[in-house]
Amino acid sequence: MAGKKESTFINMVLVLFIVTLVASAALGGLYELTKEPIAAAKLAKKLKAIKEVVPEFDNNPSEEMYSVEMPTGDLLEFYPAKKGSELVGTAVKTFTTNGFSGYIWIMVGFKPDGSINNYSVLEHKETPGLGTKMEPWFKTTDPAKAKCSILGKNPGTANLTVSKDGGEVDAITAATISSRAFLDAVQTAYNEYNKQMEGGTK
Repeated sequence: MAGKKESTFINMVLVLFIVTLVASAALGGLYELTKEPIAAAKLAKKLKAIKEVVPEFDNNPSEEMYSVEMPTGDLLEFYPAKKGSELVGTAVKTFTTNGFSGYIWIMVGFKPDGSINNYSVLEHKETPGLGTKMEPWFKTTDPAKAKCSILGKNPGTANLTVSKDGGEVDAITAATISSRAFLDAVQTAYNEYNKQMEGGTK
């Protein structure tokens, strides 16, 4: 009887091992299958965002991309947009860790004079329905919400913080933390962009 129990136990362990092995192989295979499509989708989204945030260009900004490492270890990515040999704008992939739920990644486009041409939200984990308002909120053309928009403003001369903190920008309703974080990402991008421009990097 003891031998039978031992045999059954061994069989159970063997079956469990085989199931675990098969499951691991399946997960590994699924990861390999989806890794490239996910990376391609992220790249496509990034390239689309570059086109959205800077004036019309005829070069390939990705080929001239350069990056700056931040204290967190994350990289700010700079994409110079040119028409002929003239720099018409720079798209900066920037981030903040101060979101309500952590990281927020955006692409913000600056004209050569430092003013904001446009922006696109790339990734965030903010509260659904509130955090998603970042995309339209800070670029509204509604005259009644003029203090919401950051377009055309230069972070070097304008106080692009929320009104509640004494700044010039009205926060998203019921989402002050997300608004602060978004504007922090924009300011981070501008600060590094300005350093690069002053240093002659294009």
